[in-house]
Formats: sequence, structure tokens, C-alpha cells
Amino acid sequence: MAHILLDERSILITGASSGIGAATAVACAKRGMAVALVARRAEKLEELGELIRSTGGRAVEVACDVADAAACEEAVERTREAFGGVYAVFANAGYGYEAPAIEETDERLRRIFEVNFFGSTNIIRPSLALMREAGEGHVLLCSSILSKFTLPHYSAYSATKAAQDHLGRALRFELKGSGIYCSTVHPVSTQTEFFDGVRERSEIPRKQKAERKWPKPQTSERVAAAVVDTLVSPKGEVWTSFTGRMAAALVTACPGLGDRLLLRASGRKTDKPKKAKGGKRRGKKAEPTPETPSPGA
Repeated sequence: MAHILLDERSILITGASSGIGAATAVACAKRGMAVALVARRAEKLEELGELIRSTGGRAVEVACDVADAAACEEAVERTREAFGGVYAVFANAGYGYEAPAIEETDERLRRIFEVNFFGSTNIIRPSLALMREAGEGHVLLCSSILSKFTLPHYSAYSATKAAQDHLGRALRFELKGSGIYCSTVHPVSTQTEFFDGVRERSEIPRKQKAERKWPKPQTSERVAAAVVDTLVSPKGEVWTSFTGRMAAALVTACPGLGDRLLLRASGRKTDKPKKAKGGKRRGKKAEPTPETPSPGA
């Protein structure tokens, strides 16, 4: 198994203004990596950059919307100018919301794919070009446990995460033997601003929302530590929850059972059909009544 020394190497992280991105930036800087901080909120990036530099680390901030391919190319170029290249790129920027699948609009679907999926390809493509020139590198995508299955009202988010997962697997095949690694990261629920954004963007009435019973939230630092570990010892998939990984395997092997368990874990209940009026016993055909017309009436 490869063992990579991170000192003096560089990493570009999107979605670096908060949550997993910010925690990963701090963790990588502590291991001696130069960090390019990329996100839309310039003031947050500046604060994080100052924090890293105050402890002896190296950082450069680049305000960028990952949905803008040209802006992503500029971010990669800024990183190259600052640090001489891009050893690793962590495509972490993304968002989610809750909405019934049947009520999704094309506009909302396209927007979340533009950020979560195409935002990943926008930053990976120019980074990968530099890695190929150098003959080494590491591509990481922050996917999700929901790349392997979904929950009620998370169809759009899960679809983008599944797309990232398949992109990452394809890259692993295609880059094998090139000196460039590719990893997909599959966090469970994390204690970040992400879920504040979910609540703000969701269209589910408050009374219909349910508290999920599983999985329990993890800290951003736990995910960041897993990312650093895979930078040192590259692996294809990075999981931060054993039970989450086993749940993904169960859903694939036993989809019927998996559906029932996931529905229960989501905290939601299915709508049960109402008992027909006039029925005498369960399993018996209801006798016609004025409220229950007979067939053909």
C-alpha cells in the first residue's frame, strides 16, 4: 500500500468556507500541506486563511462559484501560481434540500446538478490536467452515504451524490497506474451549516418534516481526519461510519428489507389506505351501502 508524505504538497478544496471543507483545510495544513481555499464567501475564506497562516501554514483564498467553469479554471491557475502545482483536489462544494420527487421542477434539478455534480467536474478537469503533467496526484469527491441509497424527499440530492460516486469509480479505473489516485468520500449526517441550508431551501411544510432516527450526526473534524488518512494511504472509498457502510450493502443485497428499514429510520410513515365503510370484517368484501356504491352504479 502506498504511503504518501504530505509535507510541501498542495491541495485545492472547494466549499472551504465552512463545514467539512474548512475542517479538511485545517487538518491538511497541520500536516504540512499548502491549501487553496475555494468558495463563494470571500470573507469566510479570509478568516480561515488567516487562521491557517497564524499557525505557520500556507493558504491562498479564491472566491469562486463552482458552477462557473471559467472561474474554476482560474482557481486552479491561482493555486498553481501560489504553490507550483496542484497535488490534490477535493471537490467538496454542494448543497441539498427536501422536496417530494413528483413535485421537483426541471429548474431546481438542473441547479443542484450544476453545483453538486458539474461543479465537481469543473474543478477536477483543470486540476487533473496539472496532475497528469506532474505524473502524480489525488482526486477526491465528497459524495455521501446517500450516493448508495436515498431517503424520502432527498431524491435530487441523492441523484447528484450517486453521479459523483460513479464518476469517481470511473476515474479510479481510468487513472490506474498513472500515479494519480481517486477517492470518493461518503460521510453520514454531519454537524455543519449544510442542514441549515437544507431547511432554508426545502419546500416540505414544517408539520410534515420528520426527525431522522439514523444516522447520528458526526463532526466535520471526523470526516476531515478520514480525508487526511486517505491522502496518506490512498483508498477508493472513504467511509466514516461502519454501520452506514453496512446499511448500503444491505440495501443493495436486500432492497425490500432495506426500503422498510430506511423508511423507519427516516422517521416518516407511509399513508395507509382507509378501511372501506360498510365492511364487516378484515378480508371480507364490503357490502354495498349508499356511501359505497356497488360496481357499475
